Amino acid sequence: MSNGPTYLSAAALEDLKKELQNRIKTLRPEIAQKIGDAKEMGDLSENFAYHEAREQQAMNETRIIDIQDMLVNAVVVDEKKGGTIGVGSRFTAKSGSLEKVFEIVGENEANPMEGKISNVSPIGNAFLGHSVGDMVTVTVPSGKMEYEILSIE
Repeated sequence: MSNGPTYLSAAALEDLKKELQNRIKTLRPEIAQKIGDAKEMGDLSENFAYHEAREQQAMNETRIIDIQDMLVNAVVVDEKKGGTIGVGSRFTAKSGSLEKVFEIVGENEANPMEGKISNVSPIGNAFLGHSVGDMVTVTVPSGKMEYEILSIE
């Protein structure tokens, strides 16, 4: 994980805190129990249950560390209204005859199918700092797309 800021909405911050507590207080003991049960079966070298539980343990511990890092570096972003586009902004842009609503979010909340684009993605970064009426050119794998910013909510 990076040491840079992790931009999160207040809701995403709460979700991460809940996930962390669940992983520490519930999943960690459950996995430890699975490892203990698998050890009782004998030969660990060919014990699938033991190896599976150890893999689950490694993934859980890695996620715990990632979440802790995100929380340490968390910057809570409020919805940004009007002005220029920044993290937390929701805006409508038009490319050709297609209008689309976007929201600039931190990379952990990005979901392009919902119009939530990361501030570090090429498209998200291209919109940062722009205002209503601005034309924004975005380089995408298929070439360049031009958007006109219609409104910032």
